[in-house]
Amino acid sequence: MHSARTRTPFFSTLALVSLLGGAACKAPEAPPQAAPPAVEVGTVTVQPSTIPVLDELPGRIAPTRVAEVRPRVSGIIVERVFRQGGSVKAGDVLFKLDASMYEVERASARAVLAKAEVTAAEARQQAERGEKLLASGVVTQEQHETLQAALRRAEADVAAARAAVRRAELNMEYTTIRAPISGRIGRALVTEGALVREGDPTALALIQQLDPVYVDFTQPAIELHRLRQAFKDGRIQGVTPEQANVQLLLEDGSLYAKEGRLLFSDVTVDPGSGQVTVRGEFPNPDAELLPGMYVRGRIEQGTLSEALAVPQQAIQRDNAGKSQVFVVAGNGTAEMRPVRTSRVYQNQAVIQEGLKAGDQVIVEGFQKIGPGAPVKPVAWIAPGTGLNPSQPR
Repeated sequence: MHSARTRTPFFSTLALVSLLGGAACKAPEAPPQAAPPAVEVGTVTVQPSTIPVLDELPGRIAPTRVAEVRPRVSGIIVERVFRQGGSVKAGDVLFKLDASMYEVERASARAVLAKAEVTAAEARQQAERGEKLLASGVVTQEQHETLQAALRRAEADVAAARAAVRRAELNMEYTTIRAPISGRIGRALVTEGALVREGDPTALALIQQLDPVYVDFTQPAIELHRLRQAFKDGRIQGVTPEQANVQLLLEDGSLYAKEGRLLFSDVTVDPGSGQVTVRGEFPNPDAELLPGMYVRGRIEQGTLSEALAVPQQAIQRDNAGKSQVFVVAGNGTAEMRPVRTSRVYQNQAVIQEGLKAGDQVIVEGFQKIGPGAPVKPVAWIAPGTGLNPSQPR
């Protein structure tokens, strides 16, 4: 006989397994997770403002006037009077030529004039005597006319002799070579003892007027076309050359102390580079700007009214290189918004599309958030200014 303790009913075992399985399925649920805390971010509120349209263009310094010093008569240089590299005024003596030959020519011309004047005086006396004798019938009409013609010839000879004297005097004056304009004179290109001639291809020296100076900037023709189209559409208000604010950046990056004015834009496009020339004028009393020097110019070519701008550091780029910014949505979360920028002014990116007045743009702290993240906006303070760019100044 089998013992009763060694037998386990099949149904009892099945019931026990089911009971244990039900207990396992009814384990207590985990409590719901808390929402992430809002991240504090620095923001600016977009406000319309008037922004100047500034273009930074490359340019070269050019003198306002240039004169090559050349001889007007031939001769040997006996003296150089000016200091090379110094300043000269119009009329200052620069070179002196040997004038001995021209002194002889002047003396000869004066002698010819004196002789012509004596001849003319005699012819005048003969004509006056013939005039009196004509009335008494001693001199015929033909003889009278001959005497009058002789007088006119003598007077013409006097006029020619006087012109010859004047020419000889001018040649004497030209042996002293003077500065045609005021400015800075360079090195002497000839020395004492050199024979120079009128019409020589080589100049004696070069004078350049450097106060004021011109600055010739180059601008892409397509950019000039866009500006004109913006003027036409009313998006940009133009300024006159007298109102235009032009500043210079020197080669070392420093700002030239004196402002200039815009003179004109060229009317032709360089076919090789597609550039147009924009000329400005700058005072240069200390000769700090020298011809040929490379500079960059900030030229105000108009103003944008009701423009929207945000700090440049708020602009991000997506994988395609397009601009985008984080804005604070109405529910207090971060929203990524694509934008289109047009230019930069004083570290402010001008927004052409994508934002409207009143939008809160995240400038600082967006590295710690993503789209949809809860944020706590606080006014962003520009470093070194103590001001929020969206606050009125």
